[in-house]
Amino acid sequence: MSVPSKKRVLDPKKKVEADSSSDDSSSDEDDYKGGEQIQVEFEGRIPVDSDFHGIKQLLQQLFLKTHLNISDLAELIIKQNYVGSVVKQCDDNPDSDDDDDDSMNVDDDVFGITTVINLTDKRSMGCVSQLRDLLKEHSSKHGDDRTIAKVKQLLDDETKCTGLLINERFVNIPPQVAVPLLMSLRKEMDKAKSRNMPFNFEYLILICKLYKVDSMKKKSKKNKNKPDEPAVIWSNAEEEVFEEVADCKFEFCVKDDSDSGLGGKWHEDDTEMTPWRKVLIFHASKLDEAIEKVTNLIQQ
Repeated sequence: MSVPSKKRVLDPKKKVEADSSSDDSSSDEDDYKGGEQIQVEFEGRIPVDSDFHGIKQLLQQLFLKTHLNISDLAELIIKQNYVGSVVKQCDDNPDSDDDDDDSMNVDDDVFGITTVINLTDKRSMGCVSQLRDLLKEHSSKHGDDRTIAKVKQLLDDETKCTGLLINERFVNIPPQVAVPLLMSLRKEMDKAKSRNMPFNFEYLILICKLYKVDSMKKKSKKNKNKPDEPAVIWSNAEEEVFEEVADCKFEFCVKDDSDSGLGGKWHEDDTEMTPWRKVLIFHASKLDEAIEKVTNLIQQ
């Protein structure tokens, strides 16, 4: 059931890189050539039914081809509308009534989602059970002994409330929006706890998207047997800060699950961006510290 689109206004006029070029072959040299910056205002809103497909698309780019019911997960996010926000472009109509469902445009794009899923309380749900199995499987394959034991402890002990922090958005949305979204989520979690709702987490888990860039240049004879350390690019820049507060972490390559078109023929001077996922596990008490670090990073 839809709820009124209560707005959680983000910092206005965030710059977004416009990485496109004119499709009109008849355009002259004075036309837009791409690579410019445009001013766009975003706002956080409570998830509603019409956001289903947008949320599902964002979840799909995070989980790719994993065995996970993305549709059910998107529905769960919408149902717990008292916690979490979707990112949308600000309504240009100042006369619109937030309490009028008819004023909502069902075709509004969802540019991001920030929320938390209770992996303990919702463990009987199919999609959450799949998430738990996914975390156990990947930690067993890619984590060290300490990480494997920690994941098993958190997911097998029903007395320990563990949450999955979801912080996903499209690549051209600036990291500045993360600060008000995370702060809003923190306040909503506190409010839910004060009402005895199951959001009193002991640990939080964050799945991050990143890319490793390997140089395709030929090595000299002197260094041909010495592999270069790949550069790491975080899809959401602020998530690198969360690694600083993580108790455990592990990562794995998702190149075979990705449809990002990274294949093809590469020249000697090209670089290849290989998609990875990094899973961060941190104590919930460190969320405030992480948000403060993100705020300082954005201000700099």
